[in-house]
Amino acid sequence: MAKGYTQSYGIDYQETFAPVAKFNTMRILMSLAANQDWPLLQFDVRNAFLHGKILEEIYMDYPPGMKDSIGMKVCKLKKALYGLKQSPRAWFGRFTKSMKAFGYGASNSDHTLFLKREKWRITTLIIYVDDMIVTGNDQDEISSLQQYLAFEFEWNNLETSNIFWVLK
Repeated sequence: MAKGYTQSYGIDYQETFAPVAKFNTMRILMSLAANQDWPLLQFDVRNAFLHGKILEEIYMDYPPGMKDSIGMKVCKLKKALYGLKQSPRAWFGRFTKSMKAFGYGASNSDHTLFLKREKWRITTLIIYVDDMIVTGNDQDEISSLQQYLAFEFEWNNLETSNIFWVLK
C-alpha cells in the first residue's frame, strides 16, 4: 500500500474520486427488482484498485525492510496501488471501459449505473466503489455478464442477503 497521506496537492495528484452510486438510484433499482421479481446478484471485486492503470509518472519509496539491501532507490509505479489518490479514478476508468466494450452504456443521471437493453430485455449493473449489484429480466445476459466480469476481474459472488446494507 502506498502512503497516500504523504502526497501533496499540485505535485502528486489533482483531485480525489470514488465511484459511489447515488442513494436514490439504488432505492429505485431495488424497488424495480422487487416489483418485477428480478434476481439480485452482488459481487465484490478483489483488489479493485490494483486493476487501474496510472497515466502519470508516480514514484514511491521501497517498502520498509528493502532499503537496507538495495540502497536509497525508488520504485516507478506501472499500475495503481491502494493509498494513491489516483487509484479510485484509474479503477473506475478501467471498469467503465470494460463495460462499454461489452455493450453496456452508462446512465446520464448516475455514472455508476450501467445498462444494456435489447427490445424488451434489460440488464443493469450499479457499482459502489468495488461492490456491484446486477439485476434485470434477461437471465442469459446476466450469465454472460458474470462470465465476462470473471474473465476481466477477480471477484467474489456475495450472498444476495448482503445487498440490503445499502438501504440501511
